[in-house]
Amino acid sequence: MFHNIPKTIEERMHYLESLDNQDRLDEKPLLQRLRQIPPDTGKFIALLAATAPQGTYLEIGTSAGYSTLWLALACKELGRNLVTFEVLEEKAHLAKETFKVAGVEEVIELVTGDAREYLHNYRNVSFCFLDAEKEAYYDCYKKVVPNMVSGGLLVADNAMSHKNELKAMLERALSDQRMDALIVPIGRGELVCRRL
Repeated sequence: MFHNIPKTIEERMHYLESLDNQDRLDEKPLLQRLRQIPPDTGKFIALLAATAPQGTYLEIGTSAGYSTLWLALACKELGRNLVTFEVLEEKAHLAKETFKVAGVEEVIELVTGDAREYLHNYRNVSFCFLDAEKEAYYDCYKKVVPNMVSGGLLVADNAMSHKNELKAMLERALSDQRMDALIVPIGRGELVCRRL
């Protein structure tokens, strides 16, 4: 999966990495901050996605589509599709461009809107990557977990960098009797939950 990343995906990843780096330097970025995951987190979530059982793959918080590209590698490997949600129109527009340029449109369905309004429609969730606005995490967790298959994985970004903002959701996940969960110190901290 990592040894044969298509050139179109690799080039778009590099472009988004440079865009994100510039975005972090600008006092007034053109877009609302991209807030992409670092590459090591991308590899981590791709590995986890590649081990998830059969079912629905979700991503909550597309941004420009960088993390989606990592997940697309796993989806292409397994012959699965990913539904990704982005609430901001300008980021969704950039993500559409990302998927077209990278050649992954066939495995990605982009939904523009608040994921919390749509999550009830998705059953048999086997993988979910959560990297949205922090105030949405707990609601998303509560909506996704009941619809997960046994062995399904939910991964939430920023579990260490934003632990105070995410305290209620993190405490719930780590004590949830339906899940085995831990926080992995990679990137900004990844909460990894496995549905029992």
